[in-house]
Parts: sequence; structure tokens; C-alpha cells
Amino acid sequence: MGKASRDKRERSRDTGGQWTAADAARAAHRLREQTRRCLTGNPWVQMTLASNMNNVVSELHSVLLRSDLADMAERPEDLAWDAALSMTLGKQGYRPPWPRAAGEAAAWEIRQIGKLLRQAEVLVISPAAHAAVMAAAATLEPADVSTLDRDRDILVPTGLLVLPEPVVVVNRTGSLSDTKAFGWQFITQHQVLPTAQYPGVRVTTFMDRDGPVQPAGWRQAVSQARASGNPLPVLMPDGMYGMRGDACLAEESTEMLADLSERHRQFQKALNQASRWRSEPVPETGEWGRGRVDDPYDDFVGRYMFAFWRLIAQGVTAAGPSQAASGARTVDGDDGSVSREPEVRVIRLAAPSPRPSDPVGETKRVYHHRWPVRMHKVRQWYPSHQEHRVIWRGPYIKGPADAPLMMGEKAYLVDS
Repeated sequence: MGKASRDKRERSRDTGGQWTAADAARAAHRLREQTRRCLTGNPWVQMTLASNMNNVVSELHSVLLRSDLADMAERPEDLAWDAALSMTLGKQGYRPPWPRAAGEAAAWEIRQIGKLLRQAEVLVISPAAHAAVMAAAATLEPADVSTLDRDRDILVPTGLLVLPEPVVVVNRTGSLSDTKAFGWQFITQHQVLPTAQYPGVRVTTFMDRDGPVQPAGWRQAVSQARASGNPLPVLMPDGMYGMRGDACLAEESTEMLADLSERHRQFQKALNQASRWRSEPVPETGEWGRGRVDDPYDDFVGRYMFAFWRLIAQGVTAAGPSQAASGARTVDGDDGSVSREPEVRVIRLAAPSPRPSDPVGETKRVYHHRWPVRMHKVRQWYPSHQEHRVIWRGPYIKGPADAPLMMGEKAYLVDS
């Protein structure tokens, strides 16, 4: 790991080596402002996003052309292209007609990212809360994220979440990326049919330019961009995803969700085959002790964000009172006034809600760990309607707030 990466990590820690909210808040605002300055008009960013878009659309098109979709039109080639563009740009909020040139699509993505960075509320998440979100995300199936209700589940409509450490992700081709931040915006999704419009959320992932993943080709690109006078932003846009936000699968049965999850995996396996020409051995990352997230089905982003939003909305994490970081930079307004940078909301794990006293004579169960509980359906009694209704709960973290978080696969001990 390079010195720049180590230095940047230390800026969010105090002198004792511990993560602090104030330092993380200052670092988050600094990262956003530095990224904004380097993003607009940067040909290296546009070239990278255009290359990513071209690969994704081409591979989607090749898979769709061999699917049942090809039997639905006289010109399956055109339908497959429109379907591929709808599954990328349409889901990201681009209103048709969609551009055929990857460079034009990338320019549009950069404008949307610039808007996100200008308007987003900045959030930082503590290491403990981040670990809880990672654990909860691991319990989710692909179809679970389509139960998202953005108006109920997402408290901040436009946000930029900066992580305490980059998450190293192994992508479908074997390449590595180190995700440092997630941004999101409410959008309207557009599909092939003109009337097929859905409330959605556009999620943008940002790599850590100076993070733990530093292959030779990346270091060369960073050096060339800097030498050209257009340095890459410290939060480098990596991908853009569209998530439906209308709870379209909330009423489906568990069996149907399992079937849809399996269909998702089968489709992603086909895309993995289509992208084999880009595959490469998974490289070592050097100094890195946090492990990796394997993402063969390209759904880690959706699972992480879904878990993050749900845990906050359900009160498992606490959104602390907004507070300006001490020493935050002031900005001169056009009218000569001086204002502070936008405030930062610190997300921490919430203490469990107090429960009524245990009945006399009953033994109280004592937990020594916290663990993620999978998303599941329950029959909730509504006294005002005098009826039970099926609702979703989870994912959430169970156990005492001060207990260690139990992660990984479950194992049972057979003992005498």
C-alpha cells in the first residue's frame, strides 16, 4: 500500500489510532470538494466511464440476443440493444431515446455525478455500524432488494456515504476495486415501453484513488492524468446502478423471491461467460487485512445500500444529531456572507430499545454476541384494523449493543 493511502486513512483517526466522527466528517467534506474540482471536464474520467459502459452494454446485448427476447420481434438485434440500454441507462434514470455512443452516455453520467456531489447530504458511518451493515448485507438474496420502498426506507433522498475504510471487491472478471463511498439520488426509471416508468434510486460507487488496490495499469493512469493537468479525483466514479424503489416485490411469497433470486444468478452467470474475454487473475492487494467481498453476481452494491437504508429506518443504527465538524472550512457567499459547510450526520449503532420487565419466575435470556438476522415475513397485528397483515422485517442486528458482532458461517458443536 502506498504512502498516500496510509496517510489518507490516518486523517480519519485520532492520535490514538481510533476512528473519530469529527475527523471522519472533515475528511468526508474534503474528499467531496476535491472530487468535485477534478470531475468536471476531466477526459480521463469520461474515457474510463465510457469504456465501462461499452463493456456492460455489449455484454448485455450479446446475452439478450441469445435469450427468449430474440423471439419477440422481427428485428431482435434492435430490441436487444434497446433492452440492454434500458437495463443500464434507463435504470439509471436516463429518459429515452438512449444514446448509442458510450462517450455521450459517460458525459451524461458525469453530469449526474456532479449534481450528486453538489446536492448530497454527506454521511459518515462508524466502523461498528459499517460492520453491522456488511453483516446484514451478507444475509440478503438478490430479489430482497426489490422490496425497497424508497419513501419509507430512505431517510435522506440525496446522500453521499463515506466509509471508514475501503471495501475491496472482486468483480465478475476477477479485477479488484476498492469502494470508498456510495452516492444516491431519487430518480424515475425508464424501461423499453414508454409507459414503463418506476420510482427508483440511482446509486453511484466511488473507488479510492489512493487505496489498497494499486495495479501497475492503474498507477500509470493516475500518473498520466496528473501529468496532463487533469488529475483523477480522489473519489473515482466506478459504477452506476439503478434500484427500483416502489417495493415491487414486497407482496411476493418467499418461494417467489427465491425463484427470482435464482433467475438473477443464472442471468449473471451468462454475463460472466460473456465477459470472460476480460477476465484476469485476482491479484494480491499488498498490505490489507480486511478481506475481500466476492461479487460474481454484481449485486453487492444493492445489498449493502439496502441493508444500510433499512438498518437506519428500523432504528438499528442511530442517525446522530447533525453536527458541523470542528474546524470545518467556511465558505464566502456571493453576497459577502460567511457560511459553514453543510453539516455531517454521524451514523452509529443504536442501543436496543428498552423492554418491559420480565415476568416473575421467568428466566431472562442473556446474549453475549450480536448477529445479523435475515430478512423475513411476520404476521403483524393491527389493533386499529382488527386484522393481521404480513410485513417484512430485517435485516437487522440482534443482541446487546456492546457485545461483539458475530460474522461468518454458522457452525454447531456436538459435545458430550
